[in-house]
Amino acid sequence: MRYRDLLPSILIGAVASARSMSPMAALAGAHLAGRRSPGRLVLLKQPLFTAGALMMGIGELFGDKMKTAPDRTVALGLLARIMSAGIAGAALALRGRERAGAAVAVATAVPLAYLTLAGRKRAMSRIGQIRSGLIEDAVIVSSAIAIVGWATRRR
Repeated sequence: MRYRDLLPSILIGAVASARSMSPMAALAGAHLAGRRSPGRLVLLKQPLFTAGALMMGIGELFGDKMKTAPDRTVALGLLARIMSAGIAGAALALRGRERAGAAVAVATAVPLAYLTLAGRKRAMSRIGQIRSGLIEDAVIVSSAIAIVGWATRRR
């Protein structure tokens, strides 16, 4: 197995470090657009899961701007990142390499959650919570869409 084979999984783990639901929302959007993930993702065959992933992705973008939003490194935030990165990392890995894809995505998401939080806090002190969040949203959502688009193919 080559490093490049796991690159989409590593990159989606980086996305999950900043926005836990963006990887799943991007996969759900790709599924609705008729794209197929290289690894198996049985969950996307469930319309309720697809709709839920999209709604949670959108909800997270709004919730992040609230003053009461918890840090991404609290236990539940890390758990969400682990689950999302693992599922998305597996889906973006080559068939038969799903476990490796999940592992590298999680191994990327968790430590980067601390780094992206530190960066966000610096940005918040300079330009405020909403502006820094909108910039982070633009970078992370466009990255998630690009990574999933690159790693998936048309049916």
